[in-house]
Amino acid sequence: MDELDITGQVADLRGTFAEIRAVVDVPRLEAEIAKLSEQAGAPDLWDDTEKAQKVTSALSHRQAELAKITSLQQRLDDIEIMVELANEEGDADAAAEVHKELADIQRVLGELEVQTLLNGEWDARPAVMTIRAGAGGVDAADFAEMLQRMYLRYAEKNGIPARVLDTSYAEEAGIKSTTIEFDAPYAFGTLSVEAGTHRLVRMSPFGAAGKRQTSFAAVEVIPLMEATESIDIPENEMRIDVFRSSGPGGQSVNTTDSAVRITHIPTGIVVSMQNEKSQIQNRAAALRVLQSRLLLLQKEQEAAQKKELAGNITASWGDQMRSYVLAPYQMVKDLRTEHEVSKPDDVFDGDLNGFITAGIRWRKRVIAD
Repeated sequence: MDELDITGQVADLRGTFAEIRAVVDVPRLEAEIAKLSEQAGAPDLWDDTEKAQKVTSALSHRQAELAKITSLQQRLDDIEIMVELANEEGDADAAAEVHKELADIQRVLGELEVQTLLNGEWDARPAVMTIRAGAGGVDAADFAEMLQRMYLRYAEKNGIPARVLDTSYAEEAGIKSTTIEFDAPYAFGTLSVEAGTHRLVRMSPFGAAGKRQTSFAAVEVIPLMEATESIDIPENEMRIDVFRSSGPGGQSVNTTDSAVRITHIPTGIVVSMQNEKSQIQNRAAALRVLQSRLLLLQKEQEAAQKKELAGNITASWGDQMRSYVLAPYQMVKDLRTEHEVSKPDDVFDGDLNGFITAGIRWRKRVIAD
């Protein structure tokens, strides 16, 4: 076996790692962990359950971030030892293991490098995503439900806590709309590149056999604001309706009228919640999302950029940002970044990291230009 030499590649990786470490600001991260650990150790922490959950969640996420940095440092040190051993033994299998480890380090560094690009005003926030069926009738409603599952699977695969806050079911199949909360740091910065009109082309399971159908769905993503940042909404500016939660086909789920719909009269913004156990919980969740929407709208108006982040999404022809083609060929392509894959089933099962990474890099280039 020829002597293995990856000195140049490791040097490049160390250079990239040093840049990432500087951006992440490890001393600051360690200070935050120390502060959160002190708060988490307070005897009265769980007297306020909501505050306790926020503290422990923030601590867990920051510890995971630091652990990833520390682990990468160790792996960069270890790979040089692996090279020495492979050369001493002249072992082809050991050399293959080195190349495999090198590729994995490059992948993890790439993910961390993308995270350093998330430095927008709200990028570090949790996110609220709304998916709405667009043009295409029952196929569009079914497509909206496919996207709901896709994003929930993405969250599951990437360790992002996600919960469905509200779902409005269509009469025949699928959903009219759904609202999902992604409660993790940088969820907004990461998922905001998914906002826009999504298009599906396939042989319709609902129409005439052998006929292709094109349908659309709109994805909107907004940052979830902290309670301390929420704006006060006068009671006389809200109309609050209570109704019975429903499942697919309109079947009752709860025996009580626990679902809540809040309409903000001045702006016409409507938020509904039905997936919590009680009316009080649904009202609190709906109010928080409404406050986030109003605060975002207020900041956009102040900057003369109304709806810039959430976007004005029509979910119809000429507006799509990504196409999912299932017939006559198999492909998913992002029309902004040109990133594409030939396995739609993997994408619908939550394999979105390639699209999201490409989207974040594309957005950074657009802003820079």
